[in-house]
Amino acid sequence: MAAKATTNIRISPMEERHTERVADIEKASQTSPWSVKSFQNEVGKENSIFVVAENKGQVFGYAGLWMVMDEAHIINVAIDPEHRREKLGERLIVHILKEALEQGATCATLEVRVGNEAAIGLYSKLGFTECGRRKKYYPDNKEDALVMWLYHLNEWTPPGE
Repeated sequence: MAAKATTNIRISPMEERHTERVADIEKASQTSPWSVKSFQNEVGKENSIFVVAENKGQVFGYAGLWMVMDEAHIINVAIDPEHRREKLGERLIVHILKEALEQGATCATLEVRVGNEAAIGLYSKLGFTECGRRKKYYPDNKEDALVMWLYHLNEWTPPGE
């Protein structure tokens, strides 16, 4: 039996060469997707951390956050639909949170669709707690967003570590 393509994943900074594939994953995952240009604008940007999960040049997912003072605001996380439930999202989020910690973040936040139970479960597993709701936050269908926070990032231990 051949090993899964995601077995030997490397997480690395997103580069311009990744942005078209990242935008394809975004389109397959989001109802209001970012454009290739939007991702290109994040490459090398001082206050953003965007990474990809790849193996032999094939990108399977990505995650990104913006640093706002001492807060890490997770902006985007998406995995190729054929490779979901392989813990790639968790690995990507843990990676960017560790990088944010190194850059001085003391907490992290995000918004997630109230109907995205899988993501809410993952964020909860990682230590995020629901702290509020943004009514009709998403423009495509007016779905509410849960606001989640991970306080005391400097005391955080990722699952399994």
